[in-house]
Amino acid sequence: MWAAGAIAALLVIAGLLWGLGAATIARHRAAGAADLAALAAAGQALRGADVACGRAQWVADRMAARMVSCRFDGWDALVEVSVDTGLGSTPGRARAGP
Repeated sequence: MWAAGAIAALLVIAGLLWGLGAATIARHRAAGAADLAALAAAGQALRGADVACGRAQWVADRMAARMVSCRFDGWDALVEVSVDTGLGSTPGRARAGP
């Protein structure tokens, strides 16, 4: 009886740790995708916001992220992306300038 309870407790703990690990990985993926998309947009800023945000969209798509928004504040590109975790989505935001 005690062994079955201990095994059940270990399985619950392992499941919680797995979920926490998956959420942490998704957060890092979202941050990385936002960073690279913002850098791509900032690199194309001279060509206009439409071209720059198109490049950010291209990068986000390649990183399996959904671009939520892309805008410019002066010369700085502000990009928000979202990564699906299977249980929800994790946001990522980044700012990059020339």
